[in-house]
Amino acid sequence: MDGAPRQAEVSRLMILDVDLHHQQGGFTLQTRFQSDGRLTALFGPSGSGKTTLVNIIGGLINPDEGHVRVKERVLVDTRQGILVPKHRRRIGYVFQEARLFPHLTVKQNLLFGRWFSPRRERSADFAAIVDLLGIGHLLTRWSSGLSGGERQRVAIGRALLSDPHLLLLDEPLASLDEERKTEIYPYIERLRDEGNVPMVLVSHSVPEIARLATSIVVLNNGQVTASGPASDILRHTKFFPQSGPIEAGALVETRVLRHEEPYGLTVLQAAAGTLTVARLDLPVDAPVRVRLRARDIILSLSPPEGLSALNVLPGLIAAMEEGERGSIDVTLDCGGDSIVASLTRKSVERLGLRPGLPVQAIIKSIAFDREALGSARAGNM
Repeated sequence: MDGAPRQAEVSRLMILDVDLHHQQGGFTLQTRFQSDGRLTALFGPSGSGKTTLVNIIGGLINPDEGHVRVKERVLVDTRQGILVPKHRRRIGYVFQEARLFPHLTVKQNLLFGRWFSPRRERSADFAAIVDLLGIGHLLTRWSSGLSGGERQRVAIGRALLSDPHLLLLDEPLASLDEERKTEIYPYIERLRDEGNVPMVLVSHSVPEIARLATSIVVLNNGQVTASGPASDILRHTKFFPQSGPIEAGALVETRVLRHEEPYGLTVLQAAAGTLTVARLDLPVDAPVRVRLRARDIILSLSPPEGLSALNVLPGLIAAMEEGERGSIDVTLDCGGDSIVASLTRKSVERLGLRPGLPVQAIIKSIAFDREALGSARAGNM
């Protein structure tokens, strides 16, 4: 890994192409990026410009200069004088609060989304969307009696029934507690993997984007500091100065190899070997995305003996670069998977670490929390 990952090249079907300059009070938004991911995460601290950006994409704010293209359809181009009204952009919007109509049932709330697409262009399958989001048992209930997670799933369904070309999710999980987030994650993953509507997710949570995103755009002070596939962006601690090595790490695509029922464990097959985690309620061969945090990786020059660690992967040092707060980010090639360890300079010098050196990556068991595990079917598109 030499320096920051470059912006992804334009693919044959670029989903999102943004180049904007906008002044709002004392804040300047200057962003340029492209994404071909199924779920593009806009990540950054509060005040970085995430919501302003999605409001411009959605047509709630008219930018001073620039363009926005969704699936090669021009929504904004100030040079050409193109500004498609928000009600004609075919963009679904899900806010932090579900904003359902309390006097309507769930089914009536869902069907309200139909009003936002021309009748002859309606193709969204009501039954399929209800099944995708697991809300069939809620159809006759009043929206006011739903849990937070249920409300957000209904809000997503309502947006999908408007037949959008793009779905904007503006921190839809921010108001939910951890239990409700865990409840809704699988539905967003399923929508990402099985749905045909690309999504843009606004978030300031590293675990959230690590689990859900296929592409990431990092914003800071109104500017894009990095963009590209999630697996490339997440392994650089310097892109996450608020979290640093505490949150940055690698994404590894695995499959369920077997379950060890007597021990309550599941064994996952990765490219370089196996990883053992707490029992997952998934069938054998199911895909699983695992996030390995840089702070949870220990390096050894030889295979460890006499340790309780169950997860040890062999690898070669591919690159070393300066991390945050004086640390060194050591990138390993583990059978084709890139894993990052954040080490002190003293540890690097004491072990004599250098590119090309074979090492063993010892992964702490704490690395496998529930937020770090999710469906991997979307890959890094």
